[in-house]
Amino acid sequence: MKNNMIELLKKEVKPAMGCTEPIAVALAGAVAREAGHHTEVEKVALTVSPNFYKNGLSVGIPQTNEVGLDVAVAIGAFGGDAENGLEVMKSVTQEAVKKALALVNDGKVSIDIKSTDEKIYIEATLYSNTGKTTAIIRQKHDEVYFIQHNDEIQLEREFSEDVATAEVNPFFELTIKEIIQTVETMTLPEIEFLLEGLKLNGAILKAGLDNKLGMGVGYSIKENINKGLLSEDLPTKAMYMTAAASDARMSGISMPVMSSNGSGNNGLTAIIPLIAYRDTHPVSDEKMAQALAMSHLINCYIKHFIGRLSAICSCGVSAATGASSAVTWLMGGSVETIEGTIQNMIGNISGLICDGAKNGCALKLATAASMGIHSAFLSQSGAIIAKRDGIVGRTVEESIRNLGVVGEQGMRVTDLVILDVMKRMED
Repeated sequence: MKNNMIELLKKEVKPAMGCTEPIAVALAGAVAREAGHHTEVEKVALTVSPNFYKNGLSVGIPQTNEVGLDVAVAIGAFGGDAENGLEVMKSVTQEAVKKALALVNDGKVSIDIKSTDEKIYIEATLYSNTGKTTAIIRQKHDEVYFIQHNDEIQLEREFSEDVATAEVNPFFELTIKEIIQTVETMTLPEIEFLLEGLKLNGAILKAGLDNKLGMGVGYSIKENINKGLLSEDLPTKAMYMTAAASDARMSGISMPVMSSNGSGNNGLTAIIPLIAYRDTHPVSDEKMAQALAMSHLINCYIKHFIGRLSAICSCGVSAATGASSAVTWLMGGSVETIEGTIQNMIGNISGLICDGAKNGCALKLATAASMGIHSAFLSQSGAIIAKRDGIVGRTVEESIRNLGVVGEQGMRVTDLVILDVMKRMED
């Protein structure tokens, strides 16, 4: 099972530049351009799932001062490098951006919302003098399932709705205790690659503290500490550092972050509270790598039940819970204490909604990171929410499954209502 977990970490923890929804759309555009050998694109048609539309509506696009999925897919169609995966925009030129924006401004990029329960569905179709090329991404942000150029099908992978909603992986049948105990057997050479996330996410949080980017949540909290209005304790440190990174990322800054389970903001929330802890409590590389593994894996475990994209803010209820579990462990907490931390998080911020990726995400990441540390402190002090308190179950696994039921079934209508509200304001 340890090898299975390490392989899962390698698949789910990877660099991404920009918000992963528009970046995945840009990737689809780049895949289609390369498959059809398009040089001058005349028109682009984009179709996405409702969740994808919601999450990509208002977030900044790297290499531009623009927002929107239309801009993202057009940039991919003119200059993205599909080989770079979720860093597809890393080598985009300003000439490609200029052409992409011209196509959007000319009304040559259309966006439709597909009527589907799939969380992740992207279909990008490019038209030029070489013909028509379609690329489809589904299930995960960088999983290409279909490519067709004119009449030639270049790729067609079998897709199952069941696979999309419930991955067949024994990892998701484990208990939290078994996950923790397995992580504790991992050695530094096996998981040293996770330390790269400290560098990437540390760099972007610094950018958000050095400059007032996006909404400036992290920058402003730090300013208030300097004014003596706030104290720089660990929860506040985790709050402003995580928020500053989100401020920078949501503004569209051209810097990569280490993502977690298909989300850059999940990666920030899963990693940065651990950076805050390490700044005041020295931790060896091996212990830090194990803590990172624990954070990412618990994030992955919870997201499996609430959905990869959801009406629930996964940064708050899964990534921050992963980080708070890892901080509890770094503080010397037992398995029971870590389980208590998770129970506290589910009993506290499980109602945090996701209304798309945007500058305001920094507020939610600030709340989640701070409450993650507080939940760890409370559990360490023996203050743990009671069993069968609301949706909190008799075991931590039951609580996570209950959260999944609320997110997947109870909030399905909520998700559609959120999207409808957002679309009405756009109109």
